Amino acid sequence: MRAIHSLWGNIFRDKAPGADQTITLLKRVPLFAGLRKSELRDIERLVHRRLYKDGEVVFWEDEPGVGMYIVQQGEVGIYKEYGKRGQKELAQLKTGDFFGEMALLEGDCRSATAVARGDACLFGLIHPDLFHLFRRKPQLGVKLLSALADVLARRLRLTNQELQRLSQDALVVETEGGNTP
Repeated sequence: MRAIHSLWGNIFRDKAPGADQTITLLKRVPLFAGLRKSELRDIERLVHRRLYKDGEVVFWEDEPGVGMYIVQQGEVGIYKEYGKRGQKELAQLKTGDFFGEMALLEGDCRSATAVARGDACLFGLIHPDLFHLFRRKPQLGVKLLSALADVLARRLRLTNQELQRLSQDALVVETEGGNTP
């Protein structure tokens, strides 16, 4: 494997070995699943690879978001800080999982902290790089933004279902609590 000299090195600038594995990984991500091979190559050229050590923070909650990440190897935990109540793990992500995609649309602050669990290799796709590609290839931009809207809509639907379930659970507890002597 070629050494990466910067924090985020673009490993495909000179067509590094293993690039076909990157295309295979990109196809597994719903944002890119509907793209043609030539379009995947365009995305591949933008991907930055970074190695993280166990316990290393990928990003902190409340810091500005600059892009999304794909787990190429290893695991990443997503954590939410609840002040005095402590920290709660929201998700455990593995190879092929992606996170931080909201930052591709806007640079708002991160809603959680991402931490490597064991050594991990992540691919990063940074907002400015992606939007530069969109200016050059607007049809690809439309495809990706449509896929991103679909992913976000599905996640919002799942969040709404979870909130409804939690609300119903709270109502049951409240009702049961009112019936006890």
